[in-house]
Amino acid sequence: MATATFEYKVRDRTGKMKTGTLDAETQAQVANKLKTMGYAPVSITQSNSGLKKELSIPGFGKKVKLKDLAVFSRQFATMINSGLSLLRALTILTEQTENKELARILGEVRGDIETGNSLSASMAKHPAVFPPLMVNMCKAGEVGGFLDSVLMQIAENYEAEVKLRGKVKSAMTYPIVVFVMAVLAVIGMLMFIVPVFEAMFKDLGATLPLPTRFLVFLSGQMKILLPMLVIGLVAFSIVWKKIKRDEKVRGFVDPLKLKAPVFGSLFKKIALARFARNLGTMLKSGVPILQSLDIVADTCGNIVLARAVRAVQESVRTGESVTQPLTEHPIFPPMVVQMMSVGEDTGALDTMLAKIAEFYDQEVESTTESLTALLEPLMIAFMGAIIGGMIVALYMPIFKIFELVE
Repeated sequence: MATATFEYKVRDRTGKMKTGTLDAETQAQVANKLKTMGYAPVSITQSNSGLKKELSIPGFGKKVKLKDLAVFSRQFATMINSGLSLLRALTILTEQTENKELARILGEVRGDIETGNSLSASMAKHPAVFPPLMVNMCKAGEVGGFLDSVLMQIAENYEAEVKLRGKVKSAMTYPIVVFVMAVLAVIGMLMFIVPVFEAMFKDLGATLPLPTRFLVFLSGQMKILLPMLVIGLVAFSIVWKKIKRDEKVRGFVDPLKLKAPVFGSLFKKIALARFARNLGTMLKSGVPILQSLDIVADTCGNIVLARAVRAVQESVRTGESVTQPLTEHPIFPPMVVQMMSVGEDTGALDTMLAKIAEFYDQEVESTTESLTALLEPLMIAFMGAIIGGMIVALYMPIFKIFELVE
């Protein structure tokens, strides 16, 4: 029998009314589960039925973002550190979490823990929500008895990652907005302004200059080109969403990112910051080095760095040190190799990796500020050149007529 989601209202031992959701096959199963939790059921209704049914479009449903996981981890760590049980903390988080999808998943995790599963095993059942890094760190925290400190490290890691992504978005937003505005301005001129000039040029009867003829030709083709452009962009976005994680595609695109003239250095610093932060956080949490390298290879965000980490992993498996194989991969700067070597020799590799991550976070911030300052005048000049060139092309026949009149 298929499971369904039931909404319930219950009273706890103090008489306080509570609401929530549970997944089960029947209402009776929900009632029994609530009674075992110490609640007195008041009402149990099946959600998403009849007029209450929610419409969901594939690819547009509410997702659990990294920021949601960072907030959840910090709140969870605070509750565990305060002496609350796992079940009690998860119950509170399920009720107060704003993201409905995360609240639903936390309810399922809580249900799994009630049946005897561990927190990490319950989280591992939802790989789309809880990344392997988070699951393995929680597992190490459960085994070592320091789950609260591990959750706090996860929160700090994800908060730093959210901040890093925000810096990158701030650097990319301006050029993208200006480029889109330039495209819209060109389309607007070709569709509405050029036809007016074209009618005036026909009355003149003179031969138009080449730039003007080209603009008139583009204007005439816009009825065909514009729908094709829109369809092409939509098709590309759909296809790219499906293939962007494919290893062959990443093997072609990621090296190009690192070699890009303006943004290549930024992409490299972002990847190194993510590598150092994730590896340092996992080692500090007690996750074994081979397992840490395996997870970090999948989370660094660039396949060039991922392949280098895989090579390091194989070397470590054969008994070599962590830092010795790094010298064979140019993506690791000498500074990173030397700092990691010192950290490995002194037994403080996690601390040294944290310092490397902090350094590259600062580098990303300064690089994004420099890029923003550089791109602003360049994009203004780019937009001015396009619009100005079109205006000049439109007025060239008029200038020619004035010359003939003189």
